[in-house]
Amino acid sequence: MKTMELIAPCHFGLEAVLKREIIDLGYEISKVEDGRVCFIGDAEAVCRANIFLRTAERILIKAGSFHAETFDELFEGTKQIAWEEYIPENGRFWVAKATSIKSKLFSPSDIQSIMKKAMVERMKQKYHADWFKEDGADFPVRVFLMKDEVCVGIDTSGDSLHKRGYRLLTSKAPITETLASALILLTPWKADRILIDPFCGSGTFPIEAAMIGANIAPGMKRSFTAQRWENLIPVSEWQYAREEAGDMVDTSVKMDIQAFDIDGEIVRAARENAKRTGVDMHIHFQQRPVSALSHPKKYGFLITNPPYGERIETKESIEGIYRELGERFAALEDWSAYIITACEETERYIGRKADKKRKIYNGMMKTCYYQFMGARPPKPKAGNEEGRGSN
Repeated sequence: MKTMELIAPCHFGLEAVLKREIIDLGYEISKVEDGRVCFIGDAEAVCRANIFLRTAERILIKAGSFHAETFDELFEGTKQIAWEEYIPENGRFWVAKATSIKSKLFSPSDIQSIMKKAMVERMKQKYHADWFKEDGADFPVRVFLMKDEVCVGIDTSGDSLHKRGYRLLTSKAPITETLASALILLTPWKADRILIDPFCGSGTFPIEAAMIGANIAPGMKRSFTAQRWENLIPVSEWQYAREEAGDMVDTSVKMDIQAFDIDGEIVRAARENAKRTGVDMHIHFQQRPVSALSHPKKYGFLITNPPYGERIETKESIEGIYRELGERFAALEDWSAYIITACEETERYIGRKADKKRKIYNGMMKTCYYQFMGARPPKPKAGNEEGRGSN
């Protein structure tokens, strides 16, 4: 089967997490850049990457790359790409998005328009046609310009991969599913360890954790644009990938995941989201303020996205919320806490310095992932399962 270079965009700062995921799927990394990881794969890889990757935003087939400082160079470079190898004569094609950073060409609408014209000219020559009905499958194109280097990809995913299909109801300031998964994967949490989110909102952290614990592939319940690309990807490849994902699910795994929020209505919405995912039996949802946070066992994890003071809380109320979170965290014995927030005073309010900090963009908002490490649990003795896991 023909191999090609695939592009997987991700949140800035989380490229290493996605790289590890791709390697674990069995594919060779070709390049890692800010906000994306490139790898080598075939038609099967397109299907498996879309269905299995938790932290990628979408999967693109790299159609070509070239240098362009003028619109003439952009036109000619686009025209040189072998579009006929990807897009059939009746395919519907357009430049869905253009991004330009530190490049002489910076107008997205002009870039999109000129590239579309170049694509049409190439297709006219190859298909010996003057007009295309474009009534077939969709082939959306995305282009990235960085320092006048143009990278062109064809989007196989359609809707962003953070749209798993389970979150119909959301809180006012939700965290995306792909970002939540990446932040969980940055921790040493495993399914046999306690996890609590005291600001669960629509349930994204607990649901993504339960999916990881039960080995549920994030793309199992959604469709993808490339499913109609039968000229490139046989339908059987999608069937095989979904069957593989189904065979790997383990709903019998025992997990202690707890999700709290002070808003009872949003807790009910989170519970419904978990039901749609099929992980509601693994998560205990409850309306509860952060002041009631407690747990008798040791070595658990707090992973949470508390209010920032930017959208849903006044900045005056943030200090009290964070200080309360810090007090309740301090009362938990040998626990770890992982907090993503735009609140720059987090460490002062929590009452201790973070062991690690990572800058991450949550949408367009600059945030920091504060990592407060707890003690490691003792290694289990031979024949004793208690104390499994490591921190």
